[in-house]
Amino acid sequence: MPKFYDKVDVLKKPGWLKIRLHRTPEYAEVQQIVDKHALHTICSSGMCPNKAECWSRRTATFMILGDICTRGCRFCATKTGHPLAPDAEEPRRVAESVALMKLRYVVVTSVTRDDLPDGGARHWAATVEAIRSQNSDAVIELLIPDLDAKPDLLDTVIASGPDIIGHNIETTERLTPLVRSRARYRTSLDVLRYLSEKGAVAKSGLMVGLGESDEEVLQTLRDLHAAGVEIVTLGQYLRPTLEHHPVAAYITPEKFDWYRQQALDMGFSYCASGPMVRSSYLADEALGSVRLKRQVSAKA
Repeated sequence: MPKFYDKVDVLKKPGWLKIRLHRTPEYAEVQQIVDKHALHTICSSGMCPNKAECWSRRTATFMILGDICTRGCRFCATKTGHPLAPDAEEPRRVAESVALMKLRYVVVTSVTRDDLPDGGARHWAATVEAIRSQNSDAVIELLIPDLDAKPDLLDTVIASGPDIIGHNIETTERLTPLVRSRARYRTSLDVLRYLSEKGAVAKSGLMVGLGESDEEVLQTLRDLHAAGVEIVTLGQYLRPTLEHHPVAAYITPEKFDWYRQQALDMGFSYCASGPMVRSSYLADEALGSVRLKRQVSAKA
């Protein structure tokens, strides 16, 4: 990863990016469960600004397949390097933790594992199946890597029966080579299109503030909608460290509201758009909107 020490942000963070901490007893209990079961969460490794709030609501996004990614995207705080072999006991531990937390809505993501022949697809499926076996009423949302858009690997994940499958486009087509490692914009669209064609509820998200124009954001939304994506999220890019890509702009809440309305006008079933929005933030709200829209479409 290139160093950006000479490109220190000169932009002062605006007031709307101030985070209110929610260090409650529930937060402490979730932390204890995560530590006890040696779980990795994107809440911590991704330095999510909503961690305190979500954990206080007894929700968390589990990160499987370790905490070391084989890619080095210039926006991401997750460690990069040579990961360990998948832990066969991890699906069971995640399922047990979901039960202990009494979660009704579970989000699972992972690092990218280009080192594995199947990209971790079978481990993904095993995790979904383990969660279902102990938490039959839980809604399960996945946020998967691109798996090189290989149909057989995507089929393995789809067959496990999650309620939502997400894959983040992350940024616009022009900026993709600058901030995403090895990933390709069109490959991500292929993944999302395949998920949608197979009947899955497809979800995606992108960051703004990396130097994109409004028209580029709108074109990305058009591309996602054309690929069959039903749920989309937009949030402010926040630079994890000085080694990461600089912030080009802090987008106003009013502009995020405008993006949201544009997305809904395009036909998305649900759009979460705001400075602190991340992929899994208040994720349970989205599924209800998708189900309602599908019911209406079926009756039409």
